[in-house]
Amino acid sequence: MRTYDFAPLWRSTIGFDRLFDLAETAQRAGDDNYPPYNIERLADDRYQISLAVAGFSPEDIVITAEQNVVTVEGSKSDQTERDFLYRGISHRAFRRQFSLAEYVQVKGAAFDNGLLTIELVREIPEAMKPRRIAIGDALAGNMRKLEAKAAA
Repeated sequence: MRTYDFAPLWRSTIGFDRLFDLAETAQRAGDDNYPPYNIERLADDRYQISLAVAGFSPEDIVITAEQNVVTVEGSKSDQTERDFLYRGISHRAFRRQFSLAEYVQVKGAAFDNGLLTIELVREIPEAMKPRRIAIGDALAGNMRKLEAKAAA
Protein backbone atom coordinates (compact mmCIF):
# COMPACT_ATOMS: atom_id res chain seq x y z
CA MET A 1 0.00 0.00 0.00
CA ARG A 2 1.23 3.48 -0.83
CA THR A 3 1.65 6.04 1.94
CA TYR A 4 1.44 9.77 1.46
CA ASP A 5 3.35 12.54 3.20
CA PHE A 6 0.97 15.31 4.27
CA ALA A 7 3.73 17.61 5.61
CA PRO A 8 3.55 20.09 2.69
CA LEU A 9 -0.20 20.44 3.21
CA TRP A 10 0.23 21.02 6.96
CA ARG A 11 2.46 24.02 6.19
CA SER A 12 -0.02 25.72 3.86
CA THR A 13 -3.45 25.03 5.34
CA ILE A 14 -5.28 26.19 8.43
CA GLY A 15 -8.23 24.44 10.06
CA PHE A 16 -7.99 21.13 8.18
CA ASP A 17 -6.34 19.24 11.05
CA ARG A 18 -9.20 16.78 11.49
CA LEU A 19 -9.27 15.98 7.76
CA PHE A 20 -5.57 15.13 7.70
CA ASP A 21 -5.86 13.12 10.91
CA LEU A 22 -8.64 11.06 9.30
CA ALA A 23 -6.52 10.43 6.21
CA GLU A 24 -3.51 9.31 8.29
CA THR A 25 -5.69 7.09 10.47
CA ALA A 26 -7.21 5.49 7.37
CA GLN A 27 -3.73 4.71 6.04
CA ARG A 28 -2.67 3.01 9.27
CA ALA A 29 -5.96 1.13 9.69
CA GLY A 30 -5.74 -0.43 6.24
CA ASP A 31 -3.30 -3.06 7.46
CA ASP A 32 -5.40 -4.65 10.21
CA ASN A 33 -8.63 -6.33 9.13
CA TYR A 34 -9.60 -7.86 12.47
CA PRO A 35 -12.38 -8.10 13.45
CA PRO A 36 -14.31 -7.94 10.20
CA TYR A 37 -17.14 -5.42 10.18
CA ASN A 38 -19.96 -3.87 8.14
CA ILE A 39 -21.24 -0.30 8.18
CA GLU A 40 -24.83 0.00 7.06
CA ARG A 41 -27.13 2.96 6.41
CA LEU A 42 -30.58 2.08 7.78
CA ALA A 43 -32.19 5.46 6.98
CA ASP A 44 -31.08 8.99 6.14
CA ASP A 45 -30.11 9.62 9.76
CA ARG A 46 -29.59 6.08 11.15
CA TYR A 47 -26.54 3.83 10.80
CA GLN A 48 -25.40 0.48 12.15
CA ILE A 49 -21.93 -0.97 12.66
CA SER A 50 -21.77 -4.78 12.85
CA LEU A 51 -18.61 -6.55 14.04
CA ALA A 52 -18.04 -10.29 13.80
CA VAL A 53 -16.55 -11.15 17.20
CA ALA A 54 -16.85 -14.93 17.30
CA GLY A 55 -15.38 -16.44 20.45
CA PHE A 56 -15.90 -13.28 22.52
CA SER A 57 -18.65 -12.71 25.06
CA PRO A 58 -20.25 -9.34 25.91
CA GLU A 59 -18.10 -9.21 29.07
CA ASP A 60 -14.92 -9.34 26.93
CA ILE A 61 -15.87 -6.26 24.88
CA VAL A 62 -15.75 -2.57 25.84
CA ILE A 63 -17.39 0.14 23.71
CA THR A 64 -16.35 3.74 24.35
CA ALA A 65 -18.06 6.72 22.71
CA GLU A 66 -16.16 9.98 22.70
CA GLN A 67 -16.67 13.09 20.61
CA ASN A 68 -16.60 11.98 16.95
CA VAL A 69 -15.03 8.56 17.74
CA VAL A 70 -16.40 5.16 18.74
CA THR A 71 -13.83 2.67 20.03
CA VAL A 72 -14.51 -1.06 20.34
CA GLU A 73 -11.96 -3.06 22.32
CA GLY A 74 -11.96 -6.76 22.98
CA SER A 75 -9.68 -8.93 25.06
CA LYS A 76 -10.20 -12.52 26.01
CA SER A 77 -8.65 -13.90 29.16
CA ASP A 78 -8.33 -17.64 28.83
CA GLN A 79 -8.23 -18.94 32.38
CA THR A 80 -8.53 -22.58 31.40
CA GLU A 81 -5.61 -24.17 29.61
CA ARG A 82 -6.99 -25.93 26.56
CA ASP A 83 -5.19 -28.16 24.11
CA PHE A 84 -6.24 -27.15 20.58
CA LEU A 85 -5.34 -29.37 17.65
CA TYR A 86 -6.30 -26.54 15.31
CA ARG A 87 -7.27 -23.01 16.26
CA GLY A 88 -9.11 -21.21 13.44
CA ILE A 89 -11.18 -18.85 15.58
CA SER A 90 -9.04 -15.88 16.44
CA HIS A 91 -8.46 -15.28 20.12
CA ARG A 92 -6.36 -12.13 19.93
CA ALA A 93 -7.19 -8.81 21.50
CA PHE A 94 -8.37 -6.03 19.20
CA ARG A 95 -9.05 -2.33 19.13
CA ARG A 96 -11.16 -0.86 16.32
CA GLN A 97 -11.96 2.85 16.04
CA PHE A 98 -14.65 4.47 13.91
CA SER A 99 -14.66 8.20 13.20
CA LEU A 100 -18.10 9.77 13.31
CA ALA A 101 -19.40 12.83 11.53
CA GLU A 102 -20.66 15.75 13.56
CA TYR A 103 -23.91 15.16 15.43
CA VAL A 104 -23.73 11.36 15.04
CA GLN A 105 -24.27 9.70 18.40
CA VAL A 106 -24.21 6.11 19.67
CA LYS A 107 -27.71 5.06 20.73
CA GLY A 108 -27.02 1.52 21.85
CA ALA A 109 -25.32 -1.80 21.25
CA ALA A 110 -26.45 -5.41 21.14
CA PHE A 111 -24.66 -8.76 21.07
CA ASP A 112 -26.26 -11.76 19.40
CA ASN A 113 -24.64 -15.02 18.21
CA GLY A 114 -21.14 -13.58 17.95
CA LEU A 115 -22.27 -10.42 16.13
CA LEU A 116 -21.92 -7.07 17.88
CA THR A 117 -24.17 -4.33 16.50
CA ILE A 118 -23.82 -0.65 17.37
CA GLU A 119 -26.71 1.69 16.57
CA LEU A 120 -25.87 5.25 15.51
CA VAL A 121 -28.20 8.21 14.95
CA ARG A 122 -27.51 11.65 13.49
CA GLU A 123 -29.31 14.21 15.64
CA ILE A 124 -28.86 17.73 14.33
CA PRO A 125 -29.67 20.42 16.94
CA GLU A 126 -32.71 22.57 16.18
CA ALA A 127 -30.51 25.66 15.83
CA MET A 128 -28.55 23.96 13.02
CA LYS A 129 -31.55 22.62 11.07
CA PRO A 130 -32.71 24.54 8.00
CA ARG A 131 -35.71 26.75 8.66
CA ARG A 132 -38.06 28.61 6.38
CA ILE A 133 -37.80 32.40 6.46
CA ALA A 134 -40.97 34.35 5.82
CA ILE A 135 -40.70 37.08 3.22
CA GLY A 136 -42.26 40.33 4.31
CA ASP A 137 -43.86 42.87 2.01
CA ALA A 138 -41.09 45.48 1.78
CA LEU A 139 -42.94 47.64 -0.74
CA ALA A 140 -45.98 48.09 1.53
CA GLY A 141 -43.71 48.96 4.47
CA ASN A 142 -41.87 51.59 2.43
CA MET A 143 -45.15 53.10 1.23
CA ARG A 144 -46.36 53.52 4.83
CA LYS A 145 -43.09 55.26 5.74
CA LEU A 146 -43.42 57.63 2.77
CA GLU A 147 -47.07 58.40 3.67
CA ALA A 148 -46.07 59.11 7.27
CA LYS A 149 -43.31 61.49 6.11
CA ALA A 150 -45.67 63.28 3.72
CA ALA A 151 -48.29 63.76 6.46
CA ALA A 152 -45.75 65.31 8.79
